[in-house]
Amino acid sequence: MAYMRWSDGLSVGVSEIDEQHKNLVTQINALHDAMRLGQGKEALEKILGELAAYTQYHFGTEEQYMQKFGYPAYTIHKAEHDAFIAKIADFQVSYAAGRLGLSIEVMKFLRDWVAAHIQGSDARYTICFREHGLS
Repeated sequence: MAYMRWSDGLSVGVSEIDEQHKNLVTQINALHDAMRLGQGKEALEKILGELAAYTQYHFGTEEQYMQKFGYPAYTIHKAEHDAFIAKIADFQVSYAAGRLGLSIEVMKFLRDWVAAHIQGSDARYTICFREHGLS
């Protein structure tokens, strides 16, 4: 059973962004599965690193469109992205140093933040993106 499920409630109505969001959900599930199955530290570090890299790629896509289309809440939205990236980087450093285990609390943070961000902040740019021809 998937830890985080994709649903229409997570769709922002822009296919490129929805596909990237689906990929984030898949990566969160892969990390959860690896943690649940007791995979070794190296495997978990690799998956966490892939999640961090893909998150930056995805945020970059959104931010490029926001800038291109003059999205008025760009600065606020980018600050949310930057804070999440910093949190993931902190997880990576703490995990590698043995100060943090990949726990259900970490997984819950990832799942809840991504879902809330998509349904809140990301949903607010949908009109702007669609007005500029993205669908």
